[in-house]
Amino acid sequence: MEQQNDRYSRHFSLSGFGKAGQEKLLKAKILVIGAGGLGCPVLQYLAAAGIGTIGIVDHDRISLSNLQRQTLYTTAEVGELKAVTASGKLKALNPEIAITAYTEEVTASNVWDLISGYDLVVDATDNFATRYLISDTCYLLQKPLVFGAVSRYEGQVAVFGYNDLGQYITYRDLFPEPPHPGEVQDCNVAGVLGVLPGMIGMMQANEAIKYIAGIGNRLTAQLLTFNMLTYETIILELSKSIDSEKLIPRNREELEKTDYQFLCGLSHPEIEALDPENFLSKIKTDEITAIDVREQGELPDAGFPHLHIPLSQLEDNLNEIPEKRIAFFCQGGTRSLKAAEIFIRNRKTPYQPSHLEGGILALTQKQNAKRD
Repeated sequence: MEQQNDRYSRHFSLSGFGKAGQEKLLKAKILVIGAGGLGCPVLQYLAAAGIGTIGIVDHDRISLSNLQRQTLYTTAEVGELKAVTASGKLKALNPEIAITAYTEEVTASNVWDLISGYDLVVDATDNFATRYLISDTCYLLQKPLVFGAVSRYEGQVAVFGYNDLGQYITYRDLFPEPPHPGEVQDCNVAGVLGVLPGMIGMMQANEAIKYIAGIGNRLTAQLLTFNMLTYETIILELSKSIDSEKLIPRNREELEKTDYQFLCGLSHPEIEALDPENFLSKIKTDEITAIDVREQGELPDAGFPHLHIPLSQLEDNLNEIPEKRIAFFCQGGTRSLKAAEIFIRNRKTPYQPSHLEGGILALTQKQNAKRD
């Protein structure tokens, strides 16, 4: 480690950390799932600190709307894969560590193999289905998990793992079951102050470094909430829920058979999910009527013919929907699925409704990537 003295010299001289702490970081393997608003600061600080092996999981591409908070990327990189771009930036920052980019989407079929080779996992994702999937897998593999979430002006950080009583606390001990679709707005709908993910992501990186180095009072089995407008910080102790473990698959086989999208209300057996390419091809041929269920004024605009019936007014205006194949769309794909469920429940039709998976944001991103 002599050749690295200059790079990590401030750690070497740090009381309570020193060369022993740095050695632990250099030997550690950390998987960061999500290279967006939270993942960017997490990755930058872990790489700079000298985490020996870092895995980056993200199948998404950089979009213009990301740049308000995802500080690893530039305008010129819009359309590029986040994991690949982030990997290149981090290697330039610290060429002495190993970095692997995984450009696949995290699913029940691949999550076990992704996580099993790492010492600690950082959840920097932005949807409930993936959070439950990651947490359940970390529990089965007995891996510590550093969790983070943001919305509007407030963020959360927690470390899931063993508490002082020897109980493994999971995300399900905080939220045993997912909220109903539309009950909790994501950042696509609610928005987020650009600096907030930076603050929460740095806290996640800090917790990961503390955990690996064995220093400080870690947030294990605790939830920290932080408000950017007031700087109010609250730390809650998390306790083991009686029923939480009953909700977790018992082994890898059960995990791989669990449909987390369905459990979180993001899929429905009677509703066809259309990817952006399929959606565009169908509405261009007049095979499907597109219906925007967003509220007035939501951007980006849909650049194709469509009806506009906000979700809040849908049940009162079902008669406006023509008797043909229809496809609902919204900002991120959650409200459109809810709209299709309302349609099935209240309107008899021989046609199966569909919805745009990932919403208008996924469609816009797909179009931008093609132009690039």
